[in-house]
Amino acid sequence: MAGLKLTDVGKRYGEVEVLKGINLDIDAGELIVFVGPSGCGKSTLLRMIAGLEKISDGELQIDGQVVNDVPPAQRGIAMVFQSYALYPHMTVYDNMAFALKLANKSKAEIDTAVRKAADILQLTPYLDRLPKALSGGQRQRVAIGRCIVRDPKVFLFDEPLSNLDAALRVATRLEIAQLKESMPDRTMIYVTHDQVEAMTLASRIVVLADKGISQVGTPLELYETPQNEFVAQFIGSPAMNLLPGEIVGTGERTSVRLEGDHGIVVSAYPSVESDMGRRVNVGIRPEDMQLTDDPDNAFSATVDVQENLGEVTLLFFVPEHEGKEPVIAKLPGIHRGLKGKTLRLAAQPEKVHVFADGVSLLYRNR
Repeated sequence: MAGLKLTDVGKRYGEVEVLKGINLDIDAGELIVFVGPSGCGKSTLLRMIAGLEKISDGELQIDGQVVNDVPPAQRGIAMVFQSYALYPHMTVYDNMAFALKLANKSKAEIDTAVRKAADILQLTPYLDRLPKALSGGQRQRVAIGRCIVRDPKVFLFDEPLSNLDAALRVATRLEIAQLKESMPDRTMIYVTHDQVEAMTLASRIVVLADKGISQVGTPLELYETPQNEFVAQFIGSPAMNLLPGEIVGTGERTSVRLEGDHGIVVSAYPSVESDMGRRVNVGIRPEDMQLTDDPDNAFSATVDVQENLGEVTLLFFVPEHEGKEPVIAKLPGIHRGLKGKTLRLAAQPEKVHVFADGVSLLYRNR
C-alpha cells in the first residue's frame, strides 16, 4: 500500500503558471478523482505524479519517499491513458506480458501475472486475439491489464473512458469500480471531466480551478455542502441555480429576498446581524425545488420552457435580464401543461445555500 503527499506543488511552462500551491494528502487504498473544467491542469497534475512532467515547485512523496527527481519507471506507478496504445501486431496476452518481458521476468512469472490479470478483467477468452478483434471496452481493459501485471503501488487513469460510446462507458465504469473492490490495497488516481464517473467511483473528489484546488471531499460532501459557487455549479446536473438577492433576516436561519420580485426564501445557513442588507446569491439545486401553495418562503416565476423527459420534467424560467442563466426546476414524474403558468416553488431550508462573495456562508461561519 502506498500513499501520496503533495506539498506546495506547482507547474510552470516558461512564464506561464499552470498550477500553484497544490497541497494534497492521498491515503493508501483511496480512489481519488481529479475533476475540473478543460485547461484546469488535472491531466498535468497526473503527469507530474507519473514523472512525465517535471515539477516546477514543491515536493511530491510516494510511500514516504520524495520522488521529484525519480524516473517514472522507478516510482512504482502504472498509467492508463486516454488512448489504448496497444501493439496491433501482438495478441492480448503478448500486449499484457510485454512490460514483464522487458523486465526479464521468467516465463512462469509472466504467465501467472497475465492470467491473474485476465481473470480479474474477464479477458481470459480473448488472450489469443489481436486488438482489432476487440471492442473498445475490451481494448481499454487490456490497457488496464498491462498495468495490473506490473503490480504497481499506484494506478493512474487519464480519462480512460472518453473514447467509448455511452453504453460502453457505463459498462467499463462498473468494471473499474469492481477492479478497485478486488484490489482494495491499491491507490488509484483518476482524471475525468465526467462528473458521473467522479461521483460513482471516487472515495474523494479533488475539484481543480484557477490553478489550484477549489475543494476536496467525498462525492456527497461536495454535492451537499459546496464551499463556493464554482463547486456548487460544477457538481450536479443540471447545475445548481444561483439566484441574486438581499439578506432580510439573520440568525440560525437566513432569509433572502430574491431579486426581481421573485419572493423570499429561507436557508438553514446561519448569518450574523451585520449581514443584514448584504447582496448574496441563493443556491438551489433543480431537483430540490418543489411545487408549493405557500405564499411565503418560495420562488415565484412563469414557466418559459417545459421539457417532458418521462422520468422527470424540466421547467425553465428565463430571467428578465440578458446574460443571466435560466432558473431550472427538475420535478419528478410527468407534469403536463405548465408552460406559461406562474408557479411557486420551494425548497427545504437545509437545501438552500447562500453564497456571499462566492463563498458559502456555512463555511465562512465555521
